[in-house]
Amino acid sequence: MSQKKVTVRQIGSPIARKPNQRQTLIGLGLNKVGRTRELVDTPEVRGMIRTVSHLVEVVGE
Repeated sequence: MSQKKVTVRQIGSPIARKPNQRQTLIGLGLNKVGRTRELVDTPEVRGMIRTVSHLVEVVGE
C-alpha cells in the first residue's frame, strides 16, 4: 500500500514570526527559504501546512 505524498516548499522567512510558526516549520523539516520536503499526506501534516500557509507553498500532491 503506497502512502500519498505532498511536497512543500518554504517561500517565507520565519524571522519576526510567532514561536509556534517557527516550530511548525521545523516540524515540517523546513528552516530556510527555498527548501523543499516531501511528506506523507496526513491530516496532521495538512494542519501544519495550514498553520504556516503564508510561509509555504504546496508544490505537488
